[in-house]
Amino acid sequence: MEIDFKHKQAAHCENGVVANLMTYNGFTVSEPMVFGIGSGLLFTYIPFLKVNHAPVVSYRAMPGIIFTRFAKRVGIKIKREKFRNTQTAKARLDENLQKNNPVGLQVGVYNLPYFPDEYRFHFNAHNMVVYGKKDGIYLISDPVMETVTSLTEKELEKVRFAKGAFAPKGHIYYPTSFPEQLQLEKAIIKGIKHTCRDMLAPVPVVGVKGIRKIAKLIRKWPKAKGIKIANHYLGQIVRMQEEIGTGGGGFRYIYAAFLQEAGKLLTNSQLLELSNEMTLIGDQWRDFAVEASRIYKNRSNTVAVDQYDHVATLLEDIANKEEVFFKKLKKAI
Repeated sequence: MEIDFKHKQAAHCENGVVANLMTYNGFTVSEPMVFGIGSGLLFTYIPFLKVNHAPVVSYRAMPGIIFTRFAKRVGIKIKREKFRNTQTAKARLDENLQKNNPVGLQVGVYNLPYFPDEYRFHFNAHNMVVYGKKDGIYLISDPVMETVTSLTEKELEKVRFAKGAFAPKGHIYYPTSFPEQLQLEKAIIKGIKHTCRDMLAPVPVVGVKGIRKIAKLIRKWPKAKGIKIANHYLGQIVRMQEEIGTGGGGFRYIYAAFLQEAGKLLTNSQLLELSNEMTLIGDQWRDFAVEASRIYKNRSNTVAVDQYDHVATLLEDIANKEEVFFKKLKKAI
C-alpha cells in the first residue's frame, strides 16, 4: 500500500498537512493561505493547563481547529475519528490506505524516533500524514521534515496514543468531499475578521490582552516564584514560541505571507502594506525570544530583576504594536 503522495516541507505541521492533502486531491493551496483562512494566529495564556510543569502559552488556535475552519469556509467536508482501542485505530488507518486515501494524524512528539533529541518533549498536538504501508512499516509525510520518513507499527501506535495534555487518542482526519472550485475570496475575509476578533478580544488571557498579562507576570515571577521557577516559566514561553510549531515569531511571518497573497487576490493594497508591518512584528517576537533566552540559560540564581523587567517591556511593546495592527487590519477588509 503506497499512495502517490507529494511531500512538501512546511513551516508548521497542521498547515503543511492540510496543504499537502489538498494538493493530493487536486487543489493547490499554499500553507499561508490555509493558516489565514483557518484563523490560526492567536495568543492565549492558559494558567490551569500545564505542559512540562509550566503554564501553557499558545500562539495558535487549538489543534485541529485550523483545518476545521478552513474546510468550512472553502466548502470542504472532513471526517475525524478518535479511538479507545489501538487495534480499531490501526484497522481504520489501514482501511483508508487500502482505498488510496492518505490521512492526517495527530500524534505526540516525545516518542518520534526521527525527531532530534532536543525537540523531543511531551507535546501531543503534532500532525503528520500517513500515505502508505510496506512490510509492516508505515510511510510518513511529516511536513516539518525535509523528506519523507517511516515508523513501525509499534512506533506509530505509541505516538498515536501518547498520554497527557491534548492526548490524541488515535485521532485520524481526512477530507471527504470538495466543491468544484474553491471560493477563496469570501473565505479570506471571514478568516481575517475572525483573527481580528480573537486578537482584540476583551478577555485578559487572549490576544493582545493576553500578551500584556504575560508581561505583567514576567515582572512578578522572580519574587513570587523564585529565580529557578521564573526561568523555567520564561523558557516555556520561548519554547512554545520558537520550537513548537514555529511559534510566535514564525506564525507572524506565515500570517504576513498570507496577507501578501490575500492582498493580491483581493486587489487590496492595504493588505500588502500590513503584510510588511506584520513581518516587522515577527522580528520583534524573535528579538524577545533572544533576550529571554539569555536570562533563562543563565544557570545561576542571581539574575537581576531588571532583566525580567526588560523582556516584559519588550512584550508590552509588541502588544501595543499588535493592537494597532489588528485594528487597522479590521478596517482594511
